[in-house]
Amino acid sequence: MISMTTMSWIQIVLSIVLITTILIQRGSSGAGSAFGGSDSNAQIYQKRGLEKALFYFTIVIAILFALSALVRILM
Repeated sequence: MISMTTMSWIQIVLSIVLITTILIQRGSSGAGSAFGGSDSNAQIYQKRGLEKALFYFTIVIAILFALSALVRILM
């Protein structure tokens, strides 16, 4: 069985990886719209290649983080 200390370290590592992958991703809407501004010249953007893989990797890490939190609650 995994100890609480090990689960804590797993969650710390997963959280750092999750934060890093989120920050690496390119924001398609820009910083202005995050604060209520609008971009009238918005273009349709589609993820490709490495960016798409990073997007799916972020989803997997988020799911693993949520599952590790659930396991830790049930311990």
